[in-house]
Amino acid sequence: MPIGLDASYSLGRNPSGVAVYSREILTGLARAHPEEKFLFFYRPHRYLRSFREPIPANAGRRILRGAPSTPLFHALNQRVDAPARRTVTTFHDLFVLTADYSTPEFRERFAAQAWAAAERSDLIIAVSRFTARQVEELLKVEPSRIRVIPHGTRAPEGIAAARENLVLTIGAVQKRKNVGRLVKAFEATPAGWRLAIAGSAEGYGAAEELRAVQESARWGDIDVLGYVSPETLENLYGRARIFAFPSLDEGFGMPVLDAMGRGVPVVSSKCSALPEVAGDAAILVDPENIEELGAALARLAGDDALRKELVQRGLARAAEMTWENAVKRTWSVYQELT
Repeated sequence: MPIGLDASYSLGRNPSGVAVYSREILTGLARAHPEEKFLFFYRPHRYLRSFREPIPANAGRRILRGAPSTPLFHALNQRVDAPARRTVTTFHDLFVLTADYSTPEFRERFAAQAWAAAERSDLIIAVSRFTARQVEELLKVEPSRIRVIPHGTRAPEGIAAARENLVLTIGAVQKRKNVGRLVKAFEATPAGWRLAIAGSAEGYGAAEELRAVQESARWGDIDVLGYVSPETLENLYGRARIFAFPSLDEGFGMPVLDAMGRGVPVVSSKCSALPEVAGDAAILVDPENIEELGAALARLAGDDALRKELVQRGLARAAEMTWENAVKRTWSVYQELT
């Protein structure tokens, strides 16, 4: 019995978190179950583009139009236009429904797709307990239909760099990522430290967030890098002594786990799903409190012993949360329905 998955979001040169998740699940399942046949479905406007990238030997391509032809179908990004006989959907986040983090038009379209996906799914995978609660409360899904399967991380392959007095943050610059407050908090770090902001600057509210860089007394110590290649990103992880991720709302927060897996001590937020991801391996602060965030950065910048302790805790945390585990648990969800 072939298993279908929506591979539409796995494409592109500049992969988002959903793209990373899609690629890991698609290739991971095919690798873990070579005896099975998988069909990767692509929305019509992305189907031809899919041929630019190889797929596993036990996978085929199909156009996603109407109800999928496979008995079991996994929608990897909370969108189900028409259900299969059995449908699983992954929900990554619902921040669009809870705060002013997008345009009204996008919010309306997102809400309609989220409600439809919830109604049309036999089982729902939520990437955190936080997201599971939101799916239950905002979309009125009974808990018996929700399974929590966290994202994972993967160890880097052979890229190393010398550590520098560098605070790194990663993610598309937008209002939700809280870059403006991070820039102001960075001013509390000692002279000689730099801040690197890596991520596309085209998100909702990006211009307002980046205005803080121009207004900062430390503007000369701040690098706004835009989207960076995977190789450059690994180099940044290797150079950074602190990773800062003071996001206001995350359904998971993959960069926190990636930083931990690369031996970078983390300062993050004590809200949304981020405490679940960080565990006891990060300093967690109120992301709206600039003084608290600045104090955490300054403390970590000046305390070698604390950085080393958080590095060890972070590596242990990352070892617990791998993509292999996510794939294994996803397969178990399929087994429930077949």
